[in-house]
Amino acid sequence: MDTGLFLLRLLTGLLIAGHGVQKVSFRLGGDGLAGGAEEFRRDGFRGGVATALAAGAGQIGSGVLLACGALTPLAAAGAAGVMTVALTVKWPHGLWVQRDGYEYPLVLVTVAAALALTGPGRFSADRLLGLPPWPAWAPALAVAAGIGSGLAVRVLLHRPPARPGPVPPLSRGPRSPA
Repeated sequence: MDTGLFLLRLLTGLLIAGHGVQKVSFRLGGDGLAGGAEEFRRDGFRGGVATALAAGAGQIGSGVLLACGALTPLAAAGAAGVMTVALTVKWPHGLWVQRDGYEYPLVLVTVAAALALTGPGRFSADRLLGLPPWPAWAPALAVAAGIGSGLAVRVLLHRPPARPGPVPPLSRGPRSPA
């Protein structure tokens, strides 16, 4: 079981961290910070560079901590939070990733939650450092807080799509005396 948890944590954490690196740099196929900011603008978010930096830092930090098994419930909360935002962006496209859907973010949120609830396993920084086990309620609270913070970010930073306003009447130009 510990080997399975280690492999799951390592892969999931490194993928989440890599996704964050792409948002803020040209590494791993990223478009740099300007590209990350533009991605958020296209998706309807305010903040541009600040939003891209926050998302990238959140993904890198939570991904590295998750991969290492360090502060696992908090790392999982961060991962669940940033991936919840991604899920809400992809939601209108439906479930499947072939149609730009939310399938992948949903898997990452679920894996992060499962890792928080099961714990990091024996091969983890938490165990190596001799940290005591988390109280039973802490992982569930951390996951709920992560998902809740992702939803709050969506509400606070996302601009609603522009709705077409009333169409002004056609201008007939200046009236000439008849």
